[in-house]
Amino acid sequence: MPTASPPRLHAFAKINLTLEVLGKRADGYHEVRTILQTVDLADTLTFEDAEAVSLRVSPKGAAPVEGNLVLRAAGLLQAAAGARRGGRIVLRKRIPPAAGLGGGSSDAATALLGLRALWRPNLGDDALRNIAARLGSDVPFFLVGGTALGEGRGDAVTPLPAPVERWAVLIAVGSTDDHKTATLYGLLRPEHWSPDAPRTAEARRRLEKGEPLRGTLFNAFDAVVPQAYPAHERVLVAAHDAGLRDVHLAGAGPSLFALTPGRGEARSAASWLRRKGWAARAVRLVGPRENSGMSS
Repeated sequence: MPTASPPRLHAFAKINLTLEVLGKRADGYHEVRTILQTVDLADTLTFEDAEAVSLRVSPKGAAPVEGNLVLRAAGLLQAAAGARRGGRIVLRKRIPPAAGLGGGSSDAATALLGLRALWRPNLGDDALRNIAARLGSDVPFFLVGGTALGEGRGDAVTPLPAPVERWAVLIAVGSTDDHKTATLYGLLRPEHWSPDAPRTAEARRRLEKGEPLRGTLFNAFDAVVPQAYPAHERVLVAAHDAGLRDVHLAGAGPSLFALTPGRGEARSAASWLRRKGWAARAVRLVGPRENSGMSS
């Protein structure tokens, strides 16, 4: 009989449709309000039973193995569940590292889901969310994905209706700065804060009414990103030359995105940008994970 293929899950990238910083918290973190959205650029993870937990990354060198969030997720899940089983995990990378697209966080969340399905521990959704929050602010979002409001450090997640716009152009730009998010937060000043998060509130209203988002996209880091990434202005000019408008950082940068009316417009602009040497692609906005095992 043929051997069954190991379970295989997608780890989707994300963009921030809005990202407002309300101010600094007493614990040193920043209070944010953001609308997160998964797109169909994705890593893949496969899981097989094994005596010990191991991770192989493909292509080789696409992401570090030592210290990888996938292994940290596995260790925390083992400890929480009292699991003695292992797992052989293969991570195939397609999301550029340190690009503001949440690739590492998405991989970690997907590892939690895949290993919970493999080990079947007596561990509920709330426990899994708590583990995810220990791994990173946006890891809880990736347990379900789709469109969601993130509050607090970004780890308090509320599902939202999907945007009317279903396509975007993504200009994926990687970074060698391991502390890029901290760098950008360090550049923000009180004048960049939005204590009432009005843009996120308006975007949420439009999502709930089924109205287009045009004009409501916002990222607080747009104001300071040129200080951190000197090439940002060149990427932005190229995006405008491709006919894109309302272009914003995808998260904490340096990748950029713009929503488009449809697939044709996204593909045309992405093709133009690729001819100019930029790593651009048309991406589809995707809904929540199916069969994740998580309640909404």
